[in-house]
Amino acid sequence: MTGPGRPIGPDAVRELLSDPKIYSGLPSELDDDTEIALDSLGLVWFLHQLELRHGLVVEPAEAHLTGFTSVRSITRYLTGHAAGTQEAGARET
Repeated sequence: MTGPGRPIGPDAVRELLSDPKIYSGLPSELDDDTEIALDSLGLVWFLHQLELRHGLVVEPAEAHLTGFTSVRSITRYLTGHAAGTQEAGARET
């Protein structure tokens, strides 16, 4: 399990996506670049689980979420978001 400030890799993203409330019928052999589409409820549940399991808070209203189209794009966004969150926390101290 990753924690706050730790990178979230493709396996962690796949694990989150495999929740039937997020993506029902996710292929077991999902390639990093396979296109996926999350509905709004699945996306909100994904973000909720992301916060619970990994301590990373992403607001559902962020425009960047439209780019959540593959494991690779989600991983890339979350890695950048986590780095930005960590940098913001360092500036506040």
